[in-house]
Amino acid sequence: MSHRIVISEFMDAPAVERLRADFDVDYRPTLVDDAAALAAALGAADAWIVRNRTQVRGAALEAARQLRVVGRLGVGLDNIDVPACEARGIEVIAATGANAESVAEYVVTVAMMLLRGAYFSTRAVEAGTWPRQMLSQGREASGKALGLVGFGSIGRLTARKAAALGMRVLGYDPVVRPDDPAWREHGAQHRDLNALLAESDVVSLHVPLTPQTRGLLGAERLSRMKRDAVLVNTARGGIVDEAALASMLRDGRLGGAALDVFDREPLAAGSPLAGAPRLVLTPHIAGVTVEANERVSALIAERVAAALARG
Repeated sequence: MSHRIVISEFMDAPAVERLRADFDVDYRPTLVDDAAALAAALGAADAWIVRNRTQVRGAALEAARQLRVVGRLGVGLDNIDVPACEARGIEVIAATGANAESVAEYVVTVAMMLLRGAYFSTRAVEAGTWPRQMLSQGREASGKALGLVGFGSIGRLTARKAAALGMRVLGYDPVVRPDDPAWREHGAQHRDLNALLAESDVVSLHVPLTPQTRGLLGAERLSRMKRDAVLVNTARGGIVDEAALASMLRDGRLGGAALDVFDREPLAAGSPLAGAPRLVLTPHIAGVTVEANERVSALIAERVAAALARG
């Protein structure tokens, strides 16, 4: 009897079809939004493939009585109860590295946008107000310091791209030793967190959301940043105190920010971020491009199939 795979969020079509060639596949991209239907589908599932919205925990995980493998179309595992999976012998597979290129490009792009500050002038130019003087104070990325909080695969790729633009790269990561050759190999200088925040013109976050990183950048640490520095968060929303960040932007105590992730997603109505100046908001898509979708989906399809074949 063929193994059954439930896919509860979007997956690239060719990867789904490759799985269908060998397995009984239940692919419904909106299944994540119907808890009852999801639980019913999981009853006979051997594998479950998710993105970041599906919560692999609680009643849904309990409903998957014969589950053997979870495939994550991405790298963060905060939506998966990993200890519960481990206790049941369920293998959890992430698409490590497959979307790194997309995230690194996003970071460099929005950093350059925020430093230059001139890319939100279309309506003003159309109206003939010609804000040339006001927008002539933008800054070049070359020669600026990029501080990477987290120096894993995405942080290292971002470091290489930033260095190619002439940026000076600083890095902090509590699990990478200060004398690790990776710093030198990727052109980065190690700093402790407070020193990195004080020295960087751009700070970019590349750490998972854990009890240790939740609220890592609160009001006190954000206040250590330069007044004209910019913050980029493509990691997880709970790492940054959104209210404190919004307050600093409104008070002119920070040069700008780009957030792709939020403590609650979608962004809640009445969020303190709404209307804050010099702020770019995107809906958790830094790692989602046509190319990244293809790589992530193909990788997870291959690894989930291999995991089921081993059993």
